Amino acid sequence: MPETLQIGLLVFPKVTQLDLTGPLQVFSSVPGAKVHLIWKRIEPVPTDSVMVLTPTMTFADCPQLDVICVPGGMGTDDMVGDDEMLAFLRKQADGAKYVTSVCTGSLVLGAAGLLKGYKATTHWSAIDFLKGFGAIPTKTRVCVDRNRFTGGGVTAGIDFALTLVSELVDRKTAEAIQLRLEYNPAPPFNAGSPDTAPAEILAFMKERIAPSQARRTELMGRAASRLS
Repeated sequence: MPETLQIGLLVFPKVTQLDLTGPLQVFSSVPGAKVHLIWKRIEPVPTDSVMVLTPTMTFADCPQLDVICVPGGMGTDDMVGDDEMLAFLRKQADGAKYVTSVCTGSLVLGAAGLLKGYKATTHWSAIDFLKGFGAIPTKTRVCVDRNRFTGGGVTAGIDFALTLVSELVDRKTAEAIQLRLEYNPAPPFNAGSPDTAPAEILAFMKERIAPSQARRTELMGRAASRLS
C-alpha cells in the first residue's frame, strides 16, 4: 500500500447519500488514506434527501486516485449521459488500482465503458441494465472481478467498502473498522431483498417505481447505444 492512499468518491445531484456516506465512513478509518469527495465544481450538491453535500475536490484538481468509487441514486440516470463525468471516470480508471461503485453507480461505470466483460452488481431494480453495457449481471451483495468491486443496493455500500479494505490493507484492519462502526446488522424485517420480501410488498414497490423505471429504461438504452 502506498504511503498515502488516494480514495475518491463522486458526488452529483440526486445521489443517494447512504450509498456514499457508508463507504465514506469506512474509508475514512483506513490508516494512511486521504479521502476526497469529487464533483465538477466546489459547490453544495443536493442529494435525494434533505442532506446537501459539499465536494472537497474538483475533477480538474483531482490527483490520480488509487480507488475511484461511484455511488448510486436517481442522479445516475443523468450521469450516464454526462460527457464530463464519463471522461473523468475513463481518465481516472486508466491509473486507478480499483474501479468501484455502489448501487446504480455501476450503471455510470458501464456507460463509461468500464465494465465490458466484467461481472458486476447493482440495485435489484437495475440489475438488468448492466448487460446493455457489456457487463455480466451478478446478483450478489458484493461483486469482485479483478480490480472491479461493485456493491449492491444502498446499504451494501458498507459491505463493499469493508471487502475492499481487506484487499487494500488486510482483513485485520477491515474487521477492526467493522467493530469500530459496530456494524452488526439485524434488520427488524426480512424484506430487504426481492427474494425475501412479501409478494405484496414487492408488487407495491414495483408499482411505485414504475414511472422512474420507464425513464431509466429510456436513458440506459440511449447510453448503451453510445458504446456500440
